[in-house]
Amino acid sequence: MLLNWYDKNGRRLPWRVRGGAHPDPYVILVSELMLQQTTVKTVIPYFQRFMERFPTVQSLAEAPLEEVYFYWQGLGYYTRARSLHATAGIIVSQYGGKFPQTRQEVLKLKGIGSYTVASFLALAFNQPETVVDGNVIRIICRLYNLTEPVDEIAGLIRQKAEALTDRTCPADYASAIMDLGAGICTPKNPQCLLCPWQNFCRARGLENLENIPRRKKSGKKEKTGFVYLIHNNQNEILIRQRTEKGLLSGLYEFPWSEEKLFAEAEDTGLEVSHVFTHIKLTLRICLRQDNDVFDNGRFVPTAELSAYPFSTLMKKVYQKFSAR
Repeated sequence: MLLNWYDKNGRRLPWRVRGGAHPDPYVILVSELMLQQTTVKTVIPYFQRFMERFPTVQSLAEAPLEEVYFYWQGLGYYTRARSLHATAGIIVSQYGGKFPQTRQEVLKLKGIGSYTVASFLALAFNQPETVVDGNVIRIICRLYNLTEPVDEIAGLIRQKAEALTDRTCPADYASAIMDLGAGICTPKNPQCLLCPWQNFCRARGLENLENIPRRKKSGKKEKTGFVYLIHNNQNEILIRQRTEKGLLSGLYEFPWSEEKLFAEAEDTGLEVSHVFTHIKLTLRICLRQDNDVFDNGRFVPTAELSAYPFSTLMKKVYQKFSAR
């Protein structure tokens, strides 16, 4: 029933094939890591650009990490880029370029947890793995009218999801149930009349349907700080590369801090905000003239900034300043 619906209504995506496993597991690996905490619509252009530059696992393994960051910039969650690059190296050096096909071996790769390993094995090798993401959790909870908090019934949700998993066409089934959650059984305004499982759904027509599943609300912390655009006498601008630990590590940025670094810096009155996973960060843009390099920074011509991988936040900073 679901597979018939998928055959007619499933999304056409650049990393997707129908009728079984994808012929190139590398394509699935890249797409799965990009899709972690990121929407399909956002990922598509990044995926296409990334695959044009790194069409094989070998090409990715041989590339410098900084170049990988460059092609990932703007997508966020840069730990995924490091993990993908590291995994490509492992596949080439330890597996001769061939991907492992067992859960135990795949879990040894970087950036792959319980959800991603199931999705990868189902889509790349057509193995009967049960994929349980946010879409699947919502579908299962509504289908069986499970109104307890998700954290308390995680085992029951997985049990029911496993019972529904198609064992003959697991790759198509994994894609189908994700599409069902993305386009039909949506958080708000679900399209129940178009759902292939509408006759079996115990929550259909209930007033509290949109409140299923029950999740704990987590508020975002708000932080503020100062970001400095520092120019030297040649009108070059100071940038620095973040360390390999912490938020946005490995990317370039303008010096910033939660506390003021320079009391005499010019306050432009401009602010830029960006929302990360659990933090909303607002930076006040300040200007400074200085020829000294500090904190492992370097001065570069402003015309060359586009050659460096910057986070979306830092791009916002420079765009806001340039448009003043």
